Amino acid sequence: MHGYGGPEVIRLDRIEPPEPGPGEVLVRVAATTFNPSEAGLRQGLLRSIVPLDLPYTMGLDLAGTTAEGDRVIGRLDGGAAAEHAVAPATMLVPVPDGVPLEDAAALPIAGLTAWQAVFEHAAVTAGQRVLVNGAGAIGRYAIQLARHAGAHVVAVTSRRGAAAAHESGAHRVVTGAGEIEPVDALIHLVPAEPAHAARIRPGGVLVSATTPAARLPAGPFRSLHFIVRNDTADLAALLALVAAGTVRIDIAGRRPLTDLAAVHAEAENRGLAGKTLLLP
Repeated sequence: MHGYGGPEVIRLDRIEPPEPGPGEVLVRVAATTFNPSEAGLRQGLLRSIVPLDLPYTMGLDLAGTTAEGDRVIGRLDGGAAAEHAVAPATMLVPVPDGVPLEDAAALPIAGLTAWQAVFEHAAVTAGQRVLVNGAGAIGRYAIQLARHAGAHVVAVTSRRGAAAAHESGAHRVVTGAGEIEPVDALIHLVPAEPAHAARIRPGGVLVSATTPAARLPAGPFRSLHFIVRNDTADLAALLALVAAGTVRIDIAGRRPLTDLAAVHAEAENRGLAGKTLLLP
């Protein structure tokens, strides 16, 4: 990005590989992803809280190989949409054998958001009923993790997302105005007002990764909004579940990195169903 604006501000530059500083490592990138938050960065909507030094190399999710041959993933503050990226060594997590390196790029932001929503903020436990509102990239992980915790999981999604919600393990998928039984936790992942808060039992919890706290409904339950935290311990625990076959990485598409501007345009025009990988 050489400026703020529409997808056309994204262009391909040929530059020298970045030089790692103290505590940093150079990573040959295997894949990065598209994240909706990067559209906000590109448009300048977040410049008051996330100021960028332009030109800015995009790419927050990183999967790649270090000079020593270690397969790693991590969440960056930008720079992964390139053939090489520099990352703090402390922010990288080893990828276990058997986990495809490219696919693991879909984990850092979406996976961490789901992990922290389910285990930290909603504190889901066995026997609870959990409603996951939205079955995009984050929602598909949230469904799997809530089910792994022993919860009965109901997913509310569009018709386009219904199959993915079923495949992720939702016990029930609601795509219209179906009746929803009371739940202990509502995990809200869509950019709209929570529509099912009335179904939360007294003493339950509404966890939002989208709607701000000031706009969350009040009730006989806790309501909170959170911003995902970059936590390598959480990411390593999630990777262990993937390696064990408990959590499935869901990839909606694979595109060359040169399609990055086109992917942004498609996301704005009609949305992307799940996580799109971008391969240098």
